[in-house]
Amino acid sequence: MAYTFQSRATADLIMLKATAEQLLKLLDKQVGEPGIVTVEQIPHALDVLERAVAEDDAKRKAIEIEMQSSAHEDVAKAALASAQLGSVSLRQRVVPFADMLRRSAAEGKPVTWHL
Repeated sequence: MAYTFQSRATADLIMLKATAEQLLKLLDKQVGEPGIVTVEQIPHALDVLERAVAEDDAKRKAIEIEMQSSAHEDVAKAALASAQLGSVSLRQRVVPFADMLRRSAAEGKPVTWHL
């Protein structure tokens, strides 16, 4: 299943369910049903996404540093943590959605979504 994000300022953005729901949860939006990010909400949404990306980047950097350590037990823990974060970073997942939000804000258009 996929979510389709729409704005009159951009082309549609189709996102897999897991990724879309991760982003919607970050924004405190209801998952599993249609919704909207109003023009007034877009700046806050972009701030929230930026902070979440920074946190994810910091976790990934810490894991990278830990994996470079020489202790085998630490490496095993780091590998497990890395697997839990996934191979695609939040930064990569956020880029198209954040771009849609920015372009929509510039044109004064809301962003909506549906399943």
